[in-house]
Amino acid sequence: MGGTAVVVGGGIGGLAAAIGLHRIGWEVTVVERAPVLGDAGAAISLAANGLRALDALGVGGPVRQAARGQYAGGTRTPEGRWLARMDGAALERAVGAPIMGIPRAVLHRLLREALPAGSLLIGREAGPVRQIAPGTVRVDLGDTVLDADLVVAADGIGSTVRGGLFPAHPGPEHSGSTVLRALTERPVDLDTDFELTWGRGAEFGHIALLDGRAEWHAVLTLPAGTRFADPLGEVRRRFGGWHEPIPALLDATRPDAVLHHDVHELRTPLPGHTAGRIALLGDAAHAMTPNLGQGACQALEDAVTLAAALGAAPDVETALARYDAERRPRSQAVARAARHAGRMGHQLSRPLAVALRNTAMRLTPSGAAVRMILRHHDWSPPRLS
Repeated sequence: MGGTAVVVGGGIGGLAAAIGLHRIGWEVTVVERAPVLGDAGAAISLAANGLRALDALGVGGPVRQAARGQYAGGTRTPEGRWLARMDGAALERAVGAPIMGIPRAVLHRLLREALPAGSLLIGREAGPVRQIAPGTVRVDLGDTVLDADLVVAADGIGSTVRGGLFPAHPGPEHSGSTVLRALTERPVDLDTDFELTWGRGAEFGHIALLDGRAEWHAVLTLPAGTRFADPLGEVRRRFGGWHEPIPALLDATRPDAVLHHDVHELRTPLPGHTAGRIALLGDAAHAMTPNLGQGACQALEDAVTLAAALGAAPDVETALARYDAERRPRSQAVARAARHAGRMGHQLSRPLAVALRNTAMRLTPSGAAVRMILRHHDWSPPRLS
């Protein structure tokens, strides 16, 4: 079965979906509202499930070459005491790959390069998406329309397509946290590949990248809309007294490189990830907190599962029913786990609760920690036919 598809949204999930559809013989157009692809963003961690999805899409090799394996690190207290060590080699033995860190801009470029020339429309705002006939969905682009056999809504957490399909759904909700993040301007001498440091109501973490630079993030428990005149200065004020390499990471960062976003999630699960011949994908379907590093990986799983279903089913409706049945339970379970991880991590602020959490982490055997990670990382993609 082949056909025509419009993907609304040219982020990681949207591009991956377009690659998958193209690989099974569909004609695909990606509509991205950004007028210039500035490759914004810091860096991203890809677990084994995300890497396997990229392998199924045919881009796993280039991504691995551009990424750095996260082998050594773990979780610490602000004073530098280790709560838990991460054994990337053990994780690699268990699922075939460690967690890998890659700049978002590099991953985005590699995905774009895997698409046929001319399949990406930038600077085009997708208006209403409507099914105008049993087999036709129309995307309004203002001065023109695109008709297709299928529309994939990968337009992010604030998805307008989702809002049109499920007007009674409450939409994204603030998680209670805000995150500031940046890439360092220059390489930083690091003893570990990956660290999280949990303080009272706050978290600081970093991942090392292939070129020696690093991505860092600072999470604060604050009301939505909180902003700072000097974001880097505020991070220094709150975290500058924490253990090394945190001060060194901040010293290697330009003030104008700091990104600041409130963390929102779809706390209320959607009743479905499809409606008619429209499929929701990635954050549009299951936006989650970043505490497990699974947001992009789940979008990549979506992309492969959708393409595999369309390649194997006799018609679009059957394929979308299979996609929804396979993806909705898993992605919503991962979202719940991510929310729980946040509550047990940076959102803890009471001293007794923090002390109990820290003691439990120090007493947890490393093998048990690896098994907990495997619940989310150990996923095998369906074959694309």
